Amino acid sequence: MSFATATAGFVAGAGLIIAIGAQNAFVLRQGLQRRHVGLVAATCALGDVALIVCGVAGVGALVHEWPALLQALRFGGAAFLAAYGLLAARRAWRGSGALAPAGDGEASRRRVLLACLAFTFLNPHVYLDTMVLLGSLSTRYAGATRWAFAAGACGASVLWFATLGYGARLLLPVFRDPRAWRVLDASMAVFMLALCLLLLLRPLG
Repeated sequence: MSFATATAGFVAGAGLIIAIGAQNAFVLRQGLQRRHVGLVAATCALGDVALIVCGVAGVGALVHEWPALLQALRFGGAAFLAAYGLLAARRAWRGSGALAPAGDGEASRRRVLLACLAFTFLNPHVYLDTMVLLGSLSTRYAGATRWAFAAGACGASVLWFATLGYGARLLLPVFRDPRAWRVLDASMAVFMLALCLLLLLRPLG
């Protein structure tokens, strides 16, 4: 495996994954609450890995040529972001974010998993970034070096989500103040609703 090619894949993947997005905001909040962090980080990372592998294998071209799929994801993602943004706004208004019960049961785990899958797969930009863009970049390489590029990009995703989820605890001293949770939830509400509007107002494809 070419180390230089894997490094190029790592840098390209990190540049796309680390950008602020709804998925990262969700992972950060779960990390701060220390709720199902391993499940969330693993789900996000494995979702990215699957999409990157599909993109490098050439499936990204099908996504690019099938605009109806992106448009369906566009409206589905907008609806989900609007709902999640309104929930965050309600938490910010009530100041209930930091006071929520631990909720570590099976029902809580299922809700977190479903939300994580929605943030991952209802976002049409994730398909454009991982499958189309990274898939296109990988065509610069041939044979094993192409998969070295993919391995580097996958490694960036795994490292980022593990760092974001488990590293969030370093911010816990700040979030001992309930007002910090209200600011976080208010920021998430504005961010999610703004992304919802962008999805509705900007065609994809």
